[in-house]
Amino acid sequence: MQIWIDGDACPVDVKELLFRTADRRQVKMTVVANQSIRIPRSDYISSLLVTDGANIADRKIVELLTPGDLVVTADIPLAADVIAKGGEALDPRGQLHTEASIGERLAVRNMLDQMRGSGDVIRGPRGYNANDRQAFANTLDRWLTKAIKEREKAGGERREAGDEGKK
Repeated sequence: MQIWIDGDACPVDVKELLFRTADRRQVKMTVVANQSIRIPRSDYISSLLVTDGANIADRKIVELLTPGDLVVTADIPLAADVIAKGGEALDPRGQLHTEASIGERLAVRNMLDQMRGSGDVIRGPRGYNANDRQAFANTLDRWLTKAIKEREKAGGERREAGDEGKK
């Protein structure tokens, strides 16, 4: 289990929460960005600097993630790619995208993008606030609790299967 952070647009307070969580929960975490991002010294946190360019960091995240990994991103197309590869995507406002919900989110995003391109005036998303931070923290905690339990259960099943061969 690994957490990947789409670092270029991730709010600073979300990254700080993730960094604290990585050490406290002993979960591997990698920040992927096309600019240098300061990370704390930790056995659990690393960064990956990619070349500058549209969607380079996104493609690198999708390339490296494995099924069951979590990607923290506000980028809906990246979230769709992550889900298609078997990962899970959590946005900084605490919305955990699923296979069932990502199609609609992608359609709305594409429609709004089209409207902006045709000159229609559309407001952007509301400002990021304390409620968003709390929702993110709560969803992350629930996801980690579930993922760690599943990992421990899988580890126990592997040990039991290995023990059967010794009998």
